[in-house]
Amino acid sequence: MFYIHNMSCISAQQTFAEIDLNKLHDVVDNRLSVMEPSYEGIPTGILRRMGKAIRFGVGTALPLIKNNNAAINGIIIGTANGGMEDCIKFLNQIIDYDEGMLTPTNFVQSTTNAVAAQIGLLSANKAYNTTHVHRGLAFENALLDADMLLKENASANYLVGGVDEISAYNYNIEYLGGWYKKELSSVKDLYSSNTIGCIAGEAAAMFFINNENTNAIAKVAGIQMLHTQDDKTVIVADQLKLFLAKHLIAGEKIDLLLSGENGDTRVLNYYNACENILNKQTTIARFKHIMGEFPTASAAALWLACYILKEQSVPAHMIKSDAMVQTSFNRILIYNNYKGRQHSFILVEKGGL
Repeated sequence: MFYIHNMSCISAQQTFAEIDLNKLHDVVDNRLSVMEPSYEGIPTGILRRMGKAIRFGVGTALPLIKNNNAAINGIIIGTANGGMEDCIKFLNQIIDYDEGMLTPTNFVQSTTNAVAAQIGLLSANKAYNTTHVHRGLAFENALLDADMLLKENASANYLVGGVDEISAYNYNIEYLGGWYKKELSSVKDLYSSNTIGCIAGEAAAMFFINNENTNAIAKVAGIQMLHTQDDKTVIVADQLKLFLAKHLIAGEKIDLLLSGENGDTRVLNYYNACENILNKQTTIARFKHIMGEFPTASAAALWLACYILKEQSVPAHMIKSDAMVQTSFNRILIYNNYKGRQHSFILVEKGGL
């Protein structure tokens, strides 16, 4: 696969600039909204015209571009909704102004590829630029695209990431569909609520990747995606067994399972099935109480995995109560599923293994 040399994340927690994962920021109006920085790298005139997803998506990417001297040969973004909020604003303008003189800004920024496009424009990057829109597997497809490109262009560098916002439109639709909890006083109650639904979240996570092992933070060693309408956990469990058999040789084990468990009782059985397959010594950690639920949550999970491999520690609040805690971490398995239909496994190893 490929190596991650630098990473950046803007989320509901303190994951940007001065990172502190031990302090938990709680839900507000049943949402885990991003903590937006001052965006020093974006000109003020451009910033005030940006929609929220574009602001924190571009704001996450620019530090990586600035801090890496190597040329970026492509920008690859995964998103489910992109600038959905701007899209709704534009559609409302059509009604409000009776299809008259409309503000073009909302239209320009309403497309799903607006984040990747703005990153390219602000960094004057005219190379490969694409956006993958596959709901809960959007980020995984972006990673797969990057991997295929690196097989063709062995010396290239790519910026790959995932971004999604909580738009009012999407939140209302998902809430009415029963995908968000009706009320939750604290993220600490997420896994013990024993109800359907989860917490709405949003984040952007970006990664500077290439084929070079030297000084790499982590290696993405394997990716597996599964889209199934069958609610039998045995299908997902069998796929995990095949995935592990393919990527682990005799004697190797998973040190940490980074689980996308989200407090929704309808999908808990999938996470339990995957936990039962792993070695008893594997530490189980969860991240949805930190980031919330959104289609590209696996991008935030990959950022967390890289951070854990770099720091060799896991915040206590992420550890599942009955898990055994390892003293060192070399291999992390991320398992995430979106609405019980789209499943993914990402195997992350410490750089230099």
